Amino acid sequence: MNKGLFISFEGGEGAGKSSVITLLTTALIEQGHKVIVTREPGGIPIAEKIREVILDREHTAMDARTEALLYAAARRQHLVEKVIPALEQGYIVICDRFIDSSLAYQGVARGLGIDEIWSINQFAIEHLMPQLTIYMDVTPEVGLARIAVAAGREINRLDLESNSFHDKVRAGYLTLCERYSDRIIKVDANVSQQDVYRNIFNIVSAFIEGK
Repeated sequence: MNKGLFISFEGGEGAGKSSVITLLTTALIEQGHKVIVTREPGGIPIAEKIREVILDREHTAMDARTEALLYAAARRQHLVEKVIPALEQGYIVICDRFIDSSLAYQGVARGLGIDEIWSINQFAIEHLMPQLTIYMDVTPEVGLARIAVAAGREINRLDLESNSFHDKVRAGYLTLCERYSDRIIKVDANVSQQDVYRNIFNIVSAFIEGK
């Protein structure tokens, strides 16, 4: 049995996940918790190379199913090489994106179906899910505007998708919030970073105390 806690963060492009995760991690470490931060796709060398293939702006010909399978492959390697060992050692694992990204982006926005993408990923994750998922909800207009002015922020293939694609991503996430309300907590990320962080810190702190 895993001794640690698995927390994932989700959101559309420009939701501000990275900044909030950095602030949260610092606070948790200062409280004495053992914390590992990672991301998907990526987190370990093999998965980072898959990330390069998926997000390369020149790979516009990538088939939607190929994309979904690559995400699942990266997820599998990431789990067995980094996430599971950390959980077994009692760490709080904070992951920037996990399976819900695939469900929203490929399942809904790409039109492959939530249940179909869920099935693909069950083979990859063997039912290991986050105990808590924070969904940072931001409108595509706000999120993409943030990206446009963010210095040094990676601009990847998904950032270049149409506004309608990003609208579908958000709709997908909102559907997931309803379907998995026992695990996913929605946070308004259209407001200031300080307000977003304060809200998330309170949610995560209460979750940890409850465990």
